Amino acid sequence: MSHSAHSDVTPVFISDENAADPDRLVTAARPDTSATMAATTFLGGGARNVTVTTAGTSDNGKTCTITGTDVFGSALTEVITSTGSAEAVAGAKLFVTVSAVECSAQYAGNITVGSGSLCAQALQGSNRVRLKGFSIVSGGSTGVVNHYNGSPEDGSILFKSRTVGTDNTTVSHSVPGEGVLFEDGMVVQYTVATIDMMTFFYA
Repeated sequence: MSHSAHSDVTPVFISDENAADPDRLVTAARPDTSATMAATTFLGGGARNVTVTTAGTSDNGKTCTITGTDVFGSALTEVITSTGSAEAVAGAKLFVTVSAVECSAQYAGNITVGSGSLCAQALQGSNRVRLKGFSIVSGGSTGVVNHYNGSPEDGSILFKSRTVGTDNTTVSHSVPGEGVLFEDGMVVQYTVATIDMMTFFYA
């Protein structure tokens, strides 16, 4: 990160093209309490939603409690409930780190725990920022980029932008006046494969 010459505007770049990884956190196992962690962070360095994938069909109602931290480093937990089918169930919360996965009961078949395709990154932690402009290089799929004041779990969306779905096509916007104020920190939420890179200019 570097300051623009003769300006108090700072550019920050966000790029995470890592595909969802179903066994990033826990490889195939049948834990009955605490799962053995294969990793505690995600490729790309940002936050991801967590998925639990079951191989058996007798695990309806069993849960995995995910414990970790959010985009600002605050404690975050989520309970993901499996179905009676051999399938992946995706959580909605966005974790930067995952320190533990606790199962309510032993699963009938192997499970894996990994990263989903929903991503988020904070521009400057929870610090107050004023957005002056941004550019988005689109990935190969259309998608919506949510611009949160605060974390996606507790904050509010101040505005949305959309990728065009044509790979490597750039759309740029400047924000008039004093810019858009994010009093509780600015967080960008997006879906992997919809963006190649984003650049935000803030003061």
